[in-house]
Amino acid sequence: MCGIAGAFDLTGQREFPARRLLAMTAAIEHRGPDDEQVHIEPGVALGARRLAIIDLAGGRQPLSNEDGSVWVAFNGELFEYPEIRKKLLERDHTLATRCDTEAWVHLYEDLGERMFEEARGQFAVSLWDRKTRTLILGRDRIGICPLYYAEADGWLLWGSEIKAILASGMVRAEADVRGIDHLFTFFCSGTTRTFFHGVTSIAPGNFLRVRGDRVEKKVYWDLDFPDAGDETRLADPTPLVDELQGRLETAVERRLRSDVPVVTYISGGLDSTVVLGLCSRLRKDPIPAFTIGLDRAGPDERAHATEAAQTLGSPLTTVVMDRSRVAEAFPELVRAAEGPIVDTSCAALLRLAQAVHAQGYKVTLTGEGADEALAGYVWYKTQKVRDAAYRVVGRTIPRMARNLAGRSISGRRFAVPPEGAIHGVRTAQQDMYEMISQCKPILYSGSMQARLGGHDPYADLDVPNERMSRWDPLNQSLYVGYKVMLAGLLMISKGDRIAMNSSVEARYPFLDDDVVAFASGIAPEYKLRGRTEKWLLRQVARRILPKPIADRPKTMFRTSMSGTFLGPHRPPWVDQLLSPESLARTGYFDPEAVRRQRAIQVRMPRMTIPRFVYDVGLTCVVTTQLWHHTFCGGGLCDLPPWAPPVVPTD
Repeated sequence: MCGIAGAFDLTGQREFPARRLLAMTAAIEHRGPDDEQVHIEPGVALGARRLAIIDLAGGRQPLSNEDGSVWVAFNGELFEYPEIRKKLLERDHTLATRCDTEAWVHLYEDLGERMFEEARGQFAVSLWDRKTRTLILGRDRIGICPLYYAEADGWLLWGSEIKAILASGMVRAEADVRGIDHLFTFFCSGTTRTFFHGVTSIAPGNFLRVRGDRVEKKVYWDLDFPDAGDETRLADPTPLVDELQGRLETAVERRLRSDVPVVTYISGGLDSTVVLGLCSRLRKDPIPAFTIGLDRAGPDERAHATEAAQTLGSPLTTVVMDRSRVAEAFPELVRAAEGPIVDTSCAALLRLAQAVHAQGYKVTLTGEGADEALAGYVWYKTQKVRDAAYRVVGRTIPRMARNLAGRSISGRRFAVPPEGAIHGVRTAQQDMYEMISQCKPILYSGSMQARLGGHDPYADLDVPNERMSRWDPLNQSLYVGYKVMLAGLLMISKGDRIAMNSSVEARYPFLDDDVVAFASGIAPEYKLRGRTEKWLLRQVARRILPKPIADRPKTMFRTSMSGTFLGPHRPPWVDQLLSPESLARTGYFDPEAVRRQRAIQVRMPRMTIPRFVYDVGLTCVVTTQLWHHTFCGGGLCDLPPWAPPVVPTD
């Protein structure tokens, strides 16, 4: 894993200043502390920071093909590179390294833009074709590796992180209030819309083709499901258990490929323990594991993680977090993720990656992605109950119940989107989205609402598949899970950005292309059977883990929100950010409404819908203010704002 940055002249063949490009790469040094290289020629500039994992001595980039007509800077891993390399050699290509970066220039020579058909893994890539003067910027299918772009002064700028674009000195950090509204609706970052005005993220499974002054968006892959009733079903599901196990073993084996040691994260739950178990089987030797313990800051799974590690013989490192430590980590967390974050457990994962780095490791495997593939979240169960109620009593009574719950939050200001706001269907997540959104008319300032101007956040969702209405309702919800929360939260605030902040590459066997394709094709009852989530995965787990671990119910890994930011041990900067002066300065939120809701929240009974919604809402307020302070000029609290690194003139 590395960090890339660059610039393309949309007006001609100006030369991009080397010092400016080096400032961009310096801003993402944490992504690649092992090496730094740039390539500049008239009209284009490519830069890379390298985290050396494969071919430690020979994998410097940017690099080119034999005649220098195709150049590439690449962030990520092509896990099937040994197989790709063999094919390239059979096609008489000359390979100068053992590094997967080199595969890109030769795949492009053979396939052009169809190179993405053979490029499997996690990646963000910038490729320059000198002969046709064409730039390609692309991302992996799931969106594991980030890639952002912006236009300024006739240049297209890009970077693995927005900090690289800001460090160019050509783009000013200004808020996109529609990005903030996305957070308050879907509790995560947007898939393509960012929190920064004028800065866009390339969507998963997409690439940009840039030639002359034309920037064209291209889709090369999208997740698909069979029509309802056409999914794979067998009288005896044993062959499906065999196939899932085989695909997971292959996915883990690919992600163990490395010239440096590999470790794992483990929560004690099913997904990460299956990954650790498969690692132990394939390596014939236990690998180190890292876990988090929560002291009165959320569900503590230390005992489960310890039991799993001991069962598999893995040495275990535990990072202990309490509410104070979670709050203390948040300024660094927001700086790393470049946006407000509502999920406070991300702070614990930030510290976990730091522990991995402190012990000298660069690569970790995680269990992320199983819940999206195999229906692991609680809202998929509630959808099943809700849809059953629709069949018995119709939609009127459930809609009235939702309206009553919504009015308990926002009173007369209650407003909801259409019943089927996403392609005309009501997914499992929409119930939750509607409840969380009810804090917006209370907490938003009048000027914020005016700036939004009736904007519909559902219009920003990256759910383009027109076949969606033909799928089973569970698969419709799984698709939205991949497109919204996985891409906007789990792969940013819990994934790449948090790990790479400590120069650690996270790898995800459950997000392997073949695993995702298999899971999308099987019948819904193999994912959610009765009230048992991830049913098929549990059958695999029983083959490699003790039954009590394989059958352990899912626990949502989370830390407390209002207890962290509203409790008596909150850091001083919270009150500074929520002061009437700071709130008035940003203009996003109503100072009196925030004061009132803070007072109500600490008195409100737990386990109520309003308590949960304002727990989320006030956390969003705190972290939005923190993000603004960090990137948009400071002045709201005593914390230092982010500033681009100073590049030496020599």
